[in-house]
This record gives sequence, C-alpha cells and structure tokens, in this order.
Amino acid sequence: MSDGLQSATTTQQGLDAHQQARDVVKLFQCEHCSYPLREPMTLPCGNTLCRPCLPPLYKREHITYPVVEGRSEAFLCPFEPCASEHSVGDCATDVTLNKIGDIVKTFISSYKSKSPEISLLLEEKLNWPRMVESAMEVMPRSRVLHGGRIVSTFTMADMGELDFHSGVAYTPIDRGASDAIRAVDVNVLENLREVVRPELECQVCYQVMLDPSTTTCGHTFCRRCLSRAMDHSNHCPMCRRLLPLAHTQQAESSNKRVADLIHHLFPDLLTARKDLAAQEDMIDEETNLPLFPCTLAYPRMPTFLHIFEPRYRLMIRRVLENGTRKFGMLAYKPQREHEPDGPDWQEYGTVLFIDRVEVLPDGRSLLETRGLYKFRTLETAMLDGYLTGRVQRVDDISIHEEEAMEAQETSVATPLEDDELGRIQRLPTQQLLEYGLDFIQQAQGRSARWLHQRVLAAYGQPPEDAATFPYWLASVLPITESERYTLLPATSVRERLKITAEWIHRLEQARCEYEAELAKQSREEQVRHGQITPAPAPQSPVTEGQVNMRQASEVPARSGEAHPAEDSAAEGHESEMSGPEPANGSNPQG
Repeated sequence: MSDGLQSATTTQQGLDAHQQARDVVKLFQCEHCSYPLREPMTLPCGNTLCRPCLPPLYKREHITYPVVEGRSEAFLCPFEPCASEHSVGDCATDVTLNKIGDIVKTFISSYKSKSPEISLLLEEKLNWPRMVESAMEVMPRSRVLHGGRIVSTFTMADMGELDFHSGVAYTPIDRGASDAIRAVDVNVLENLREVVRPELECQVCYQVMLDPSTTTCGHTFCRRCLSRAMDHSNHCPMCRRLLPLAHTQQAESSNKRVADLIHHLFPDLLTARKDLAAQEDMIDEETNLPLFPCTLAYPRMPTFLHIFEPRYRLMIRRVLENGTRKFGMLAYKPQREHEPDGPDWQEYGTVLFIDRVEVLPDGRSLLETRGLYKFRTLETAMLDGYLTGRVQRVDDISIHEEEAMEAQETSVATPLEDDELGRIQRLPTQQLLEYGLDFIQQAQGRSARWLHQRVLAAYGQPPEDAATFPYWLASVLPITESERYTLLPATSVRERLKITAEWIHRLEQARCEYEAELAKQSREEQVRHGQITPAPAPQSPVTEGQVNMRQASEVPARSGEAHPAEDSAAEGHESEMSGPEPANGSNPQG
C-alpha cells in the first residue's frame, strides 16, 4: 500500500498491538475514502478500493476479446504507481476482503462495550507533505473514545475522521491506565487474528495464502494453487464461474491488501509457508520432467498414446507411482531442420496429464492424456533410457496486453493495396474466431472427411472459446506437423487465431481452385459428348454493317443450339461437384 505500513518495525510475531495500533487499523482502511473498506474491489494491478470510490467509467473501442460482461467499460486506475486502464469486467467484489471487513466491524463493535472505563484522546497527525502536494485544506481532528488504541482508532476511521495517510497521537484520560490500555490492545489483536485467520486460508490447499491471486469473480487463492487448478479446468475452484485466459495467472498482480494482512498479522505462518514452498520447488516437476519425443500435443486437447517400448513403459510407471501423472510431450523436428549436433526434437512442448491408462497383458499400455500447459525445454538428460529435462512454463500474455494488441491492429486503417489475407488478419479477435467457426460449419456441410464422427468423438465439437479453438483446429486439420507446431511458441490468443486464419485462407483458396478445375474438365467432357455447345471464340471487332450481315448468317445456326434449360441444368450439375477432401488429421498414436 502506498504510504502504507511500516514493514521495518514488524517483528516475527507481527505488529505490536500497542505501539503499532495505527498500522493495524490501516490494514482495513480504503486508501481513497479512508473509511473501513466497503464493498472492496481488488483491481488487476493488485490494489484495493471501495466500490463507491471507483473513478468515472467510459466506453472502450476496438476490444472484442475476451467476451465477458463489463469488458466494454473501463476506468483509469486511481493508484499513482499504476494509472493503467482497467476493465470493469475484471473488478468484482473481493470476497475475502468483504468477509474480513464484516468480521472486523462486528468484532470491534463488541469490544466497545467491554471496556467503557478506558478513555483515550486521539489526535490526528496529518501527513503535511502530502497535504501540500494535493492542495488539500484539512484541519487535524481529535476525539475522546473508548476501548484501547486499536478499538478507538478503528472507531475514529469508521466515523470518517481519520485520513488513511495520517498518524495518531494517543493520550490516556486517566494517567494511570497505560498498562490497562496495553493489555486491552494485546487482547484485541490476539482475538482479531483468531477471527480473521480462517478467511486468509486458501480453499485449495487449506493453508495461509502464499502470493495471493484474485480471480475476476472475486475469489482469492495461492497463485500456485490457482494455477494448478486452472491447468485442469478454466473454472473458478469456488464458484465454478468460467474464467477467461486461465493460463495467464502468472502474469497477474498479487492481491496487495491480502498479502499485507498475512505479512503483518501472521508473519510466522507466512515464513513456514514459504519454507514449504521452497521444498516443493526442489522436487518441482519443471526441474526434472520426464520427456517423450513422439508427436504434437496441445493444452486442453486429448492425446492418445500406445506405449510399447520398455524405456517408456518404465517412465509411465514412475509418473503413475509418484502421483504426478504428468510428463512432457515433444514433437520431432522435420528432417530439413535437423542440425548436426542439435537435438532431434522441437524446443517447445506440452505437459500431458494421464486421465486413463489401460495396461495390456503383455505390458503394453494405452493412454488417454490431456494437455495442461506449454513449456520450453532448457536442458535435457537421459535417465534409464528415456529423456528428462529442465523446462520453463510458457504462459500467454496478460489480458491487458492482449487487448492492447487487438486495439492497435484493428484501429489502423487497412491499406488499399492490402490483399484478402491481410484484411482477414486485421479483423477483431472475436471475428477471427467466427471466421474459423464458419469454416468448420461449411466443411461439415460438405461432409469433409477430416471431420468424421470418430474425430469429433475424440476431440469434441469446435469450442467457442477463442483461447482453445486454435488448438482444436490444429488437432483435426489435415496440415503438416511443422505448420501445426507454430501454435506452441505463440503466446497470444490473437496471434494463434491469425495463424489459423492463414491456414483456412490457404485451404479455401486451394479448394476453390480445385473445384474450378473440376468444373472446367466437366464442361469440356460435356462438349465432347455434345451435351452443350462450346462457348463462342472471341471475335475481332466488327463494323455496324458487318453486324447486320453476321446476324443474318447466324439465324439458321440457332436451331442446333442447346435449349437454355439444358444449359442451366448442366451448370447446376457442375455446381454440385466438389473436390476431394483431405485425409483424416487426428493425432497418431505413439
């Protein structure tokens, strides 16, 4: 928090209940209105403010993805270090902070009546440099309140008489009550920690949150817990709301207010949590991931494998026994890309999770796996005959960067000399998705063989999620593996949709050319069999007198021409003919 808590004075036991009572109360205040947080909203930058403190909204242009309610409205972040544009769709009520706010208000109210004999004079100490900078004309306020330093300070803030950035001077009305006030403060903070702690536990791992990350629906989890949950489903682990771009959580800011609460109220638990995370990092799958060079695989898409080599049977048995059920899938490089001293496999791959395994009597196994996330191979080594490696997870850019890319590319006027593909790639992101879905619908209408029912049974119907559609299309489309590989290094939804649009454009061009050639051959065949007359050859220009002579000479010849109805029937027959469909493009078994 800006002008926030004095971290340097925080001991391993947390804030001092008596000496740092002002800092304790500041944990629950809004930085803008200075009241205790009311309907708190955590912004994408990690800062929190009350819903009534949101700046004025305005409409955004050239933004179509992701399709989430409220994304067309935005505001400029009021926090100075940020000042970025935030979408309303990214800013729901913070469920954790909202619950904590209600709990603290009820808790403080109960303590006011428990120690009415303890009275304090509270005098506000304004932050004068800030007041001068903001040209604010505010006089320091003072109050006589009851209940110890923490309770009286919170009460003063709840009355709207204590600026977030101000300090407080405390003077006991009864000079001999200092020890009693200290005892009350210690008791208040101890009980406050007890009632607040359950709300600061992650609902995935049930431990105090580490690096808290808040979803667009307002729920907060450990960043790592949320990331792992989203590897398996792009729904919120709490409310099951569909979350856009689930695989970009690493790029989002932490919830600063929740992190401050944990840091200042539970530093001992936070230290233990960090130590546990460090131990997990030592055995993390990304430091020693089993790798299987075989075929291309994509996040969210199934991959079916037949495991028969002894070394890979050993690898699969180990990942099943250790409980991770994960390994990395790499595709082989095309022969033309091989380097003399380089690896035979591609740099980017996909981590697969084993959903089902069927072990055959002879030791072979059939696997049904699902892609979790992409990775980049950093180092490789051999272990008992199979490949292992140190890999780096590859996530997409943030939603903010995604939107900025779309706005930049779609707001520029299309050059007059731009070709059709160039115009397609300048379409809004949502229209790029619709371009792909329309292509699939038309291909299904033509009964394309690569959209056979068994292919759809394996990969499902085309998804309407722009982040998933390119992976689905690449899994079923009959194109070369080197072309399909280009999706793996791409870290933008829009970039991947543009790649698929290029595939579609090229395939449609080839299909149209093929159908035109077939129609030409069909017409020539009909001419040879006398079903239709050939089109007249182009004539040289003639004079007006020659026109009358030619018309007179052509009258008898018209009796041998085909009837117009026959021509239209022949043309209708030609229009129904289509070119051959490509071969099935489902993933091969390894």
